[in-house]
Amino acid sequence: MKPTRTASLAIAAVLGFVSVLPAYAVPPVATPSPGYEARLQEQRAAAARAHRAVAPVTKPLRRSKRAR
Repeated sequence: MKPTRTASLAIAAVLGFVSVLPAYAVPPVATPSPGYEARLQEQRAAAARAHRAVAPVTKPLRRSKRAR
């Protein structure tokens, strides 16, 4: 084989392999932001504290019938 044919076959093999690999591109909006993640954690923690602070549900008092 000639060197140019071998080089072109090698390049074609590498390009074929690379085209099969999955792409891991992420749009700029979906990239994680440390500040945003911290605010989310604070918000979730506050919501959990507020949920625990709710008084337990109790039965209403039964009214007795009036005696005549």
